[in-house]
Amino acid sequence: MAAKTLYISGIVQGVGFRPFVYRLAHQYGLKGDVANTSAGVRIRLEGTADAVTALSRDITASPPPLAVITEIRAVDTPPRGFMDFAIVPSIHRTRVHAQILIPPDTAVCDDCLAEMFDPGNRRYRYPFINCTQCGPRYTIIQDIPYDRAKTTMAAFAMCPECRAEYSDPANRRFHAEATACPACGPRVSLTDSSGRPAADDPIAAAAALLKAGGILAVKGIGGFHLAADAENADAVLQLRRRKGRQEKPFALMARDLIAAGRLVRIRPEEAATLLSPQRPIVLLEKRGDGSPAAPGVAPGNCCFGVMLPYAPLHHLLFAVGGIAFTALVMTSGNIGDAPMAIDTAAARQSLSGIADAFLIHDRDICQRSDDAIVRHIGGRRRFIRRSRGYAPTPIFLHRPLPPILACGAELKNAVCLTQKRCAYLSPHIGDVKNLETYRFLNTALRHLERILDIAPEIVAHDAHPDYLSTRYARMRSSGIKVPVQHHHAHIAAAMAENRLEGPVIGLAFDGTGHGTDGAVWGGEVLKVDYRSFERAAHLAYTPMPGGDAAVREPWRMALAYLHGAFGKALRELDLPMLRHLDGNRVHTVLAMVEGGFQAPLTSSLGRLFDGIAALLDIRYDVTFEGQAAMALEMSADPSETGCYACDRPAENSREIPLLPIIEGVVRDRLSGLPVPVISQKFHNTLIRLFTALCTDIRRDAGLDRVVMSGGAFQNVILLDGLTRALNGEGFTVFNHIRVPTHDGGIALGQAMVAAATAG
Repeated sequence: MAAKTLYISGIVQGVGFRPFVYRLAHQYGLKGDVANTSAGVRIRLEGTADAVTALSRDITASPPPLAVITEIRAVDTPPRGFMDFAIVPSIHRTRVHAQILIPPDTAVCDDCLAEMFDPGNRRYRYPFINCTQCGPRYTIIQDIPYDRAKTTMAAFAMCPECRAEYSDPANRRFHAEATACPACGPRVSLTDSSGRPAADDPIAAAAALLKAGGILAVKGIGGFHLAADAENADAVLQLRRRKGRQEKPFALMARDLIAAGRLVRIRPEEAATLLSPQRPIVLLEKRGDGSPAAPGVAPGNCCFGVMLPYAPLHHLLFAVGGIAFTALVMTSGNIGDAPMAIDTAAARQSLSGIADAFLIHDRDICQRSDDAIVRHIGGRRRFIRRSRGYAPTPIFLHRPLPPILACGAELKNAVCLTQKRCAYLSPHIGDVKNLETYRFLNTALRHLERILDIAPEIVAHDAHPDYLSTRYARMRSSGIKVPVQHHHAHIAAAMAENRLEGPVIGLAFDGTGHGTDGAVWGGEVLKVDYRSFERAAHLAYTPMPGGDAAVREPWRMALAYLHGAFGKALRELDLPMLRHLDGNRVHTVLAMVEGGFQAPLTSSLGRLFDGIAALLDIRYDVTFEGQAAMALEMSADPSETGCYACDRPAENSREIPLLPIIEGVVRDRLSGLPVPVISQKFHNTLIRLFTALCTDIRRDAGLDRVVMSGGAFQNVILLDGLTRALNGEGFTVFNHIRVPTHDGGIALGQAMVAAATAG
């Protein structure tokens, strides 16, 4: 006979782990008990040594689908004489610093869907159906252990039938903390902006409103969406006008995979992601053969962002009342850059000028969680936004870290907490440029600190002194403050998720990052380890006339590049862009460039993409970040193989000359060469140039691993082309798979650099 206690760490609460252990124990004839603790799960076992070994093996080999086990620690203990095996109440005691992992929210499972659409089931058409394999988790949890009393479901007392299911280890809802039914659980209602109920059958009435061209605010799992019929062009344009969203694409929720196939082309790996329990938005190529979606859904874009229904309420909107939708626009319920609304009263106040009605429920959302966005590039799923369904599942590190808080950057912010070998990235927070998002950052972070039981000893932040995320870090009362250069953090983030130690060659390409010399960096070739970096080369500095205005109006950057290449002679160029622009504005901007007034210097590749897009008359101004660069990428002709002349930095200089590239683009534009050809030649030039620079560094420093990070690598041509070219030259290339390549993943790199340098 053997007596052991197993301590299990990982995502083992809220995923059916205890009933799984209960069934295994009875299968192997073992006695003892299992309990949630503040550190994970504790299992006490007594029985034959072979049975204990078999149970331990099965826990590792075939855990519940949503469980993630990071550690199993077995301790021999004296026999206690257990008479049976039981699931016992959670153990509340002083917390120990173990790997406490919080499960993310997942889509409703097939078993629950079958019950929801079964007229004979007591949960028929119940929009809050769930079990241990599906439903809300992170967005309802208030504290650990993950028990109902510590979730927003505590307000709903279970009826006898739900209580019986919840208490039965053989039932699929055993200790499913969100268990509920129409008799005892949350309820849905349809109201106007003042809160007056609008119908007896709220979901059917909501679907009818959408079909009639109305705009609906829908309270979901992680926050409010604004919904409209994606096939109704007038409704889509009305939503744009009311929300003040000029051109940025809307996300679509398709009825099912077949309906999605009418909108976009779907490869097998993309279908698997669409159908996964995480149900992210997937960027997919538009069909060119009569898509039913209105043109205003994603104007000027070759892709739609498509997701499938993930909450029971979504499925019901597509199913009730005999109303057929191919897809609904499902965009975040917010105004401008403010965070998505989660509180009903606040949503009515902020969205009443947009939504015609509100489909709401009375289950509180503890933490907002935007929809995740992914794209498949090079056969791999890559994050554009890592949020609902994935966060806060940790990134598992190759080295242990002390408790660290990394506050991220300004744009696409996500914060990171580390403990031992786990890095916990928060759900997407957004652009920290206003008070509302700043408050969201603080709320999300305090919540993560509480449920993960992490007290940071080090606080890392971007080196830019004026970011609100930097100010937040400095306002923290405790912890060693460590500023981290932006592009160092980018490369360190990619190194961390690929479990690399340095030194490596780092290609850090983006739009904006505060440099150590005070300039705006973004086209950087670095030699990097976690402790330090060396700037091996960078794009030549160019003025940004008007500062941030040059980001919103790429023609300003085009003028700056033209001035760098041609000086005052640029006025004699017969370029369509120069004929289009107002002469007075051109004169003002060139005065900024020549006088250095309100024109900070930049080495940014993102700004170079913007300038080329304006030179080619693709975009003179933008309505959302990255729009010009995206349009330039989408314009390229993949069959073109040519490129422009390009020079390496001169001796004793790190600056990569831009003159040959700008001259080549202008020459081709004046000669009438098609824009798609010029665009592809420009991309090809960058690929050849940076491959050559990496080859030079390998010759001089012996480095043969290249790590690529930064928002510019959302460009598929650049990412795929550089990867192939570098692989062809014998380099091993690493980039992002687990976190976004843009600033949404930078907090991970800040934590790694801070851990290496704080001591």
